[in-house]
Amino acid sequence: MATRKVAPAVAAGCTMVLKPAKLTPLTAQYFAQTMLDAGLPPGVLNVVSSSSASGISGPLLKDSWLRKVSFTGSTPVGKRLMADAAQNVLRTSMELGGNAPFIVFDDADLDKAVEGAMAAKMRNMGEACTAANRFLVHETVASEFTKKFAAAMGALTTGRGTEPETKVGPLIDGGARDDVHALVTAALDAGAVAVTGGAPVDGPGYFYQPTVLANVPNTAAILGEEIFGPVAPVTTFSSEEDAIRLANASEYGLASYLYSRDFNRLLRVAEQIEFGMVGFNAGVISNAAAPFGGVKQSGLGREGGSEGIAEYTTTQYIGVNDPYTGQ
Repeated sequence: MATRKVAPAVAAGCTMVLKPAKLTPLTAQYFAQTMLDAGLPPGVLNVVSSSSASGISGPLLKDSWLRKVSFTGSTPVGKRLMADAAQNVLRTSMELGGNAPFIVFDDADLDKAVEGAMAAKMRNMGEACTAANRFLVHETVASEFTKKFAAAMGALTTGRGTEPETKVGPLIDGGARDDVHALVTAALDAGAVAVTGGAPVDGPGYFYQPTVLANVPNTAAILGEEIFGPVAPVTTFSSEEDAIRLANASEYGLASYLYSRDFNRLLRVAEQIEFGMVGFNAGVISNAAAPFGGVKQSGLGREGGSEGIAEYTTTQYIGVNDPYTGQ
């Protein structure tokens, strides 16, 4: 997260104050030291760690020297920062929540779709804003897709990173694991079926079983909230229009994934779904050379590419009257 913000800021000639997440301060400190070792002058990148985010952001947002705020995190926190930033009319970039649909049409290559689903869902154990959150599968292929997907998820070994066979590590803390399990439990109570997984892993640590849920009703909370864990709820659609409607039935609009052999369909659907990023038959779509960001309550602004550097610059117009010609 820090590199996405620091790199374009440095390229644009800015100095920075970096407030890392309170649960992961050491990586930011190590990153800052690496930047110094690489030759970045002292004072250009300043890391301030704290257990209180508001204790740092509050004074900074009131300081007249501040020109730009870039934040990655939850939508509720992003809204509060935008409200505070408005007091000094600060420029903001907000990378907020996601609820990515993974749409599998009836003509998709199901083996490739499952491969892409694994990449889109299980990156960082599902703890990513771009992680596939809702699997919308055409009703004619839903059974086969779900069976193959569940087999792939169920084959993953959960454990500590020191164990060579481990494929799925822990969630960030106990609260995150409890939140994931609450969403799964509510979906099961509403009529969903756990094809694989569906429970925390016994023993020390904040582990959760890789889970695939089938027959998830469209009213289930798990389809409307960001899961941030290794859980894949599958629901069905009957037509292209139905898929678009279900995909757009979210306040978020960050990443989305489409699987079909029909390229015209991919383009047609991409034009109608409300997401800042679309993957065509691809489960990993982030690229440092491309603009990253969403629409609706997934945020505003872009990171990456030339657009990411532009976020740290201003446009200035200079009208010149030539002193020699008077024109």
